[in-house]
Amino acid sequence: MISKELVGASARPILLSILNEGESYGYAIIQRVHDLSRGELEWKDGTLYPVLHKLEDASLISATWRKSETGRRRKYYSITPLGKNALETEKNQWLRIDSILAQLWDLEPRLAI
Repeated sequence: MISKELVGASARPILLSILNEGESYGYAIIQRVHDLSRGELEWKDGTLYPVLHKLEDASLISATWRKSETGRRRKYYSITPLGKNALETEKNQWLRIDSILAQLWDLEPRLAI
């Protein structure tokens, strides 16, 4: 099980990365996280929506209401150009942290900084 603190710290870059693949809606994002983590990250609405709202407030993502294929209204989220820039910054920071931890734990870093 991954700690709550690490899940919280990684939520923003994970969400930006998923939305960088293309627009999505809440349930699909939760499923994508579940699939990517092979079930180790079990996000609930209470994990997802506060982060989505913060990203939207910061203009890193935008949201629009539309009807889904089933006729239900869904809020679709997409990354903005500002969000793409923030994602690049996040990616570089996480890769630096990964490299530091790999050195401390005598592992090969996946990417050099």
